[in-house]
Amino acid sequence: MSGARSRRKGATWERDLAARWRERFKLETKRGIGQMRDASEVSDVDGLPGFWVEAKVGAMPNPRAALAQALEACGERPLWCVAVVKDDRRPPFVCMTLDDFEDLIGEWLEAK
Repeated sequence: MSGARSRRKGATWERDLAARWRERFKLETKRGIGQMRDASEVSDVDGLPGFWVEAKVGAMPNPRAALAQALEACGERPLWCVAVVKDDRRPPFVCMTLDDFEDLIGEWLEAK
């Protein structure tokens, strides 16, 4: 796949995620506008409170590399970093650190 086609595919996946979350959670999610400038300005999908989202799509995207990219770009912000990965013709999945997952579950249990 050419570089331009790959970028378009990634941008489409980011827009699809934003639309999915807008509809499901009634949030103002959108594709991160900082993508063309500095990837650390905003996550791939912006507007999901508490999360830094790195979105990857392709034949075999690397979830570990995607999560590492999210962790690096997020820096010291108090957010949960997640990689939302979609292999071609497969259901998407989420990858995050165990510490972040445990924090998320803890907050969810407290809210119940």
